[in-house]
Amino acid sequence: MAMKRRDLLGLLGSLALSRPLAAEAQEPGKVWRMGFLAQGYEKFYDALFDGLRALGYQEGRNLQVERRYAEGRSERFKEFAAEMVQLKVDVIVVSTTPAGFAVKSPATNIPVVFPNAISPVESGLVASLANPGGNITGGAAQTAALSTKRLEILKEVVPGLSRGAVLWNAANPALAYPWKLTQNAASALGVELEPVEVRSPKDIEMAFARMMEGKPEALIVLQDALTLQHRKEIIDFTVQNRLPGMFVAREWVQAGGLMSYGENLAEMYRRGAYFVDKILKGTKPADLPVEQVTKFELILNLKTANAMGWNIPPEILATADDVIE
Repeated sequence: MAMKRRDLLGLLGSLALSRPLAAEAQEPGKVWRMGFLAQGYEKFYDALFDGLRALGYQEGRNLQVERRYAEGRSERFKEFAAEMVQLKVDVIVVSTTPAGFAVKSPATNIPVVFPNAISPVESGLVASLANPGGNITGGAAQTAALSTKRLEILKEVVPGLSRGAVLWNAANPALAYPWKLTQNAASALGVELEPVEVRSPKDIEMAFARMMEGKPEALIVLQDALTLQHRKEIIDFTVQNRLPGMFVAREWVQAGGLMSYGENLAEMYRRGAYFVDKILKGTKPADLPVEQVTKFELILNLKTANAMGWNIPPEILATADDVIE
C-alpha cells in the first residue's frame, strides 16, 4: 500500500502530444520497423510501447517490432545485431549496455536508443552526454552517482554497519565504474565491502555460498539485466538469511526486497519513446543529448522488514516515496 508518492520524472512534457496530432505527424502509409533487444521480458518495458502509442505508433498498423531476448546469454546480442542489420530495421532499442555495444559496431547505419544505460560515458558507449556521437543515444541511469546515498540509507537501517557484500555482474563493462564509486563511498563511510562477482546465471547460487563465508551484515546489488532477471532468487536469499538488502529499483521491493533507491525504470522507458520518435522523424542520434534523471525514489517493504526482524527508523519511513506493507 502506498503511503506517499512523489512525481518521479519531470521529463515527460514532450510526450504530451494529443493522439490525433501525433498520428498526423506520421508518414502516411509508412510502417516502421523497430528492433528491441533485452535479456528477458520485464513489465516496465511496456511503458516504452505506451509512450510510442501516445505518439502515434501502433503495432499492427504503422509499427512492426522485432523482439529478441538473450535469456542470460549476452553473447547472443552480437547475433541479434547482425539479424537487425539483415532485417533493415529503422531503429533499435536496447535494454542493457552489452546489447548497446553489440549493435554499435555492426549496425553503424542503424540508430540505437538505450532508455536506461548504466555509465554510458565511462564504459565508452557514448563520447559524452551532451554529444553522444555515433549512432546511439538515450537515457542514462545514475547508478554510480547514487552509491553514497544508498550506503547512507543502509547505515541508518543497519546501525553499526561495518561489513557488507556487493553482488554485481563483472562481465558487464558498465558496472565497473559503479563498483569503483561504491567502494569509494564505503571507504568514506567506514564500511568494508566484499565484492561478489557473477558473470552468468549459473554463477548465482555459487555467489550466495561465497557471500555467506564472509558473514556480511548487509547486501548491495548493482543492478543490470542479469541480476534483475534473477531478482527472485536474490531476494529469497536475503530474506532467508535475514540479510538487509539495498537495491536499485522498485521492482525489487515489489518482489519482496527490503528497500531500493533509484530511478523509476518505467518512466525511463516511457521517455525512450521520445528518442525513437525524434529519430524516426529524421533527427540523428548524435544530435540528441543523453538525458539523466534527476529525481529518485525510496521504496520500502515493511512486510519484509517485519519478516526479517528489522525496524525501519521513523526518519527513513518519513522520506519514503512508497511503503509496501
